[in-house]
Amino acid sequence: MRCFSPIYPGRQRRQPSAILPRHRHQDSYVALVLSGGYEEAGDRGRHRVRAGNAVVHGGFEAHLDRFDASTSEVLDVALPLSHEPSSPVMTVRDFDLAVRLAESDRREAAAFLLSAMRPSHSPILDWPDKLAADLALDSTLRLESWARENHLAMATISRGFFRVFGVSPSAYRAQIRARKAWRRIVERRDSLTSLAFECGFADQAHMTRGVRAVTGQTPGWWRASSIQDSEHVK
Repeated sequence: MRCFSPIYPGRQRRQPSAILPRHRHQDSYVALVLSGGYEEAGDRGRHRVRAGNAVVHGGFEAHLDRFDASTSEVLDVALPLSHEPSSPVMTVRDFDLAVRLAESDRREAAAFLLSAMRPSHSPILDWPDKLAADLALDSTLRLESWARENHLAMATISRGFFRVFGVSPSAYRAQIRARKAWRRIVERRDSLTSLAFECGFADQAHMTRGVRAVTGQTPGWWRASSIQDSEHVK
C-alpha cells in the first residue's frame, strides 16, 4: 500500500512562507483557518483562504499549500472517510466555538463544523485554474485540443500547470479520474466494467491500476468493503 500523509487533529502552526509540497491524505478532514492564510492548489482547484475559512477535503484528495508571509494557525478536524464535501471552501462564523469543542470532544467539533459551514466560492485566477476545472468536469479532455482552444503551447501548459499544482496536467487528470471511480465504486452497485467506461478508462484493468495508485487498494477490495459496511448498517 502506498504511503499517505497523516492528519494530526488539533491546532497546527505554520511558519511564514512555508510550503507543503503536493501530498495525499487517506481520510476526510476539514482545515479551519484560525489566523493568517494560505493558497491551496489541489484536486478541487486552487483557493485563497484566510481566518474563518474552512478547507474541506474528501478521502484520498491531494493538494499542496503555500502559506502567507505571516505565521498561520489551522485547526484540523477529522471527518468520516465517506464524507464528500459539496464545496471545497466553506466559511464558519463562530470558529472560536469549533476550537473549544475540538479541545474537549473532536466528534462534537466535527458535527458542529458539518452543520455550521457554508459554501464560499473561489474565483478562477488564471488559465491553470481553468484547466484544472475543465479536467475535473471531463476526465477524457484532450490536452492538445485544450491548448489550441486557449492559444497556449503544450510546453507552456506543462510548465505553468506544474508550477501551480505540483503535478503535470496528465497526472492530475489521471488522479481525478481514479478518485472519481473510487467514489462511484463505494457508492453504487453498477458493474466495475461499466463504471470503468463511465469514468473514461480504457477497460477495467486500466481502472484497477488507477484506483490502486490513488487509494492503495483495488476496485474489487473497495466494492467488497462497501458491501460489508452496508450489511453491518442493516
